[in-house]
Amino acid sequence: MRKGRVVALALAAGLGLGAVSGTSASAAAGPQHGQGGGGSTSGCRLSAGGRDVSHVIYLQFDNVHLTRDNPHVPSDLEQMPHLLNFLNSNGVVDSNHHTPLIAHTGNDILTSLTGLYGSDQGQPVSNAYRYYNPDGTTNSASTFAYWTDGVADSSVPTPSDSAYTMTTQAGKNTPAPWTAYTKAGCDFGAVSAANTILENTTVDINKVFGATSPEAAEAKADPAKAQADYVGIGIHCAKASAVCAKGGTSADPLPDEPGGYNGYSALYGAKAVDPAIAANGVVDSTDGKRITDPNGNPGFPGFDAMTANNSLGYVAQMQESGVPVTYAYISDAHDQHGADSGAYGPGEAGYVAQLKAYDNAFGSFFTRLSKDGINSSNTLFVVTADENDHFVGGAPSPADCDGVTVPCTYRQIGEVNANANGLLATQQGVTTPFKVHADSAPNFYLTGNPAQTAPVTRSFEQAWSKVTAVNPITGTSGRINNYLADQTEMKLLHMVSGDPLRTPTFTSFADPNYYVYGGANNCASPCVALGPAFAWNHGDFASDINTTWLGLVGPGVRRLGTTGKVWSDHTDIRPTMLALLGLRDSYRSDGRVLTEFIDRNALPDSLADHLNAYQRLAAAYKQLDAGVGSFASATLVASNRGVSSTSPGDARYTATEASLAALGTARDRLADRIVTLLDGAAFHHDGVDPHRAAALEWQADQLIRQAQRLAA
Repeated sequence: MRKGRVVALALAAGLGLGAVSGTSASAAAGPQHGQGGGGSTSGCRLSAGGRDVSHVIYLQFDNVHLTRDNPHVPSDLEQMPHLLNFLNSNGVVDSNHHTPLIAHTGNDILTSLTGLYGSDQGQPVSNAYRYYNPDGTTNSASTFAYWTDGVADSSVPTPSDSAYTMTTQAGKNTPAPWTAYTKAGCDFGAVSAANTILENTTVDINKVFGATSPEAAEAKADPAKAQADYVGIGIHCAKASAVCAKGGTSADPLPDEPGGYNGYSALYGAKAVDPAIAANGVVDSTDGKRITDPNGNPGFPGFDAMTANNSLGYVAQMQESGVPVTYAYISDAHDQHGADSGAYGPGEAGYVAQLKAYDNAFGSFFTRLSKDGINSSNTLFVVTADENDHFVGGAPSPADCDGVTVPCTYRQIGEVNANANGLLATQQGVTTPFKVHADSAPNFYLTGNPAQTAPVTRSFEQAWSKVTAVNPITGTSGRINNYLADQTEMKLLHMVSGDPLRTPTFTSFADPNYYVYGGANNCASPCVALGPAFAWNHGDFASDINTTWLGLVGPGVRRLGTTGKVWSDHTDIRPTMLALLGLRDSYRSDGRVLTEFIDRNALPDSLADHLNAYQRLAAAYKQLDAGVGSFASATLVASNRGVSSTSPGDARYTATEASLAALGTARDRLADRIVTLLDGAAFHHDGVDPHRAAALEWQADQLIRQAQRLAA
């Protein structure tokens, strides 16, 4: 979740959006939907390979799956044929797309937006994280905070950690994803896209508007109204923006933006955005209903209420009103978002109904865009999901239910909650003070922030590696931990940010059925119990979590349908989009351009001339550097063996750490050389020397093999 925690369906008939004619016109007048127009502001210029793009629509789901969680039940996307058919008919769906670690909403979306791993954008541990105070205790802070905000901990007047929420390795504010567009004269509409909008009515309002502002006063007097007015929706304005000229703008400062970012403004919140994009000041969902919060306040309805009809309603309204670039978040469909609470299992009636509502929303959305002349001939569509997740529940009834013609029901459903404090105390006699960031990949912060080689750290890690539990669903006993990563391994996994105060003592990637939390130092209340409020775990290191999907449609995109031939991850989305749009960032991303999905004649000569060499090197780079690539997967196995070892004098751990540290140094040095070459070819007109590329590819393969030998 964003803040909290039959046989296959026949695809719908082709929508034909790829064949819709019409080019975008200037939309300074802001036409209402169905009235045509829908063009970009006149100053917006997006072009690559002789192909002009008038619109960019980026959509990122929370936990929506391409693959099936039950072989009899159609997957989420199979139950949304309007979307799946549009992607397959007009472009490509990469079914071999991957998350970073930790695979959580915050890190995954921010990695997708920036092209940077959590180590480089500041949020590898999410959707919250802990940070150390000077006295060795820790506080909790939210991953979700406005881009320029500091540590988002509203429990104290001033957090002891002065770092940015979004921080680079150098301690600077991470470059913002909208600047490549606004500098090109394009307004950037943000619909619940993580940290590009205000995320709360406390620290974010104070940061953006000031602690003594009218907005802050409203937040104190009526937090619900303030959330509807100021949170979740925004437009980052180009300097000549006709939309933002309608008023209500505030300064849009980015103090560390490479090359500077002076004189730009933004519309923060629906109170400012809605009048600028809707003639009557009201934005409707795709089903024609006014978008309001649960109290009836018009504007932002809350993050979990950003269902497809609400998010797509905002996107369409922005596009029709002259905002050519829109980035949007769509909440998951497998949690109960209505009056009830809890989670659905695959094929349950409520789950199927929500997916049907999502499908209807996409049908209305594409029809509406088609009438506006916004289609695959002039628009880059990018659609993805933050991560997959792992269903925790018993077998469905009846066993062969498909959910569509025969609903599924579940007697047992819910993640297995495990109290780390109680289990350590009762099974291992360990009462060392610590805090845990609760997750299926729990992060442990030992009080006092001891070194990773300190005796208290080593004995604690060894104890945790032995903790067992009886799974209440299966009745079987087993260890909770699957993989242990100390700080050496977390660095290899891109999990150590530029803020040392937020680095955990170690991370445990648990059995994905378990959700590990911190509780009492006893099991007077059961230390292991079913938690029916949530049944879909993510964050962990597991193939059904870390493998997700990416859809691309638009000028320059090849029509390949669904394919698993290209291994990619979230860092590749950003550079691929920029290459298709003729833009480039003021920084170098951690990803590569997915040239396999782009028409050869849409590529610059520096890529097209030696395309095979580029693609082979890029593929090797991903396996070397990606958080769940071959190199990282092997080092995590080796790390677990070393960290959990109890050899005399801790010899095995010491030797493993030395090997991992050496591999990490070599990997970082080689990865930097490779990505410099890849970036140069994609964005700086540097040619690809096939001989040099082949040599770097060979070196990458050798390092991966060394890691695999260490794991073996």
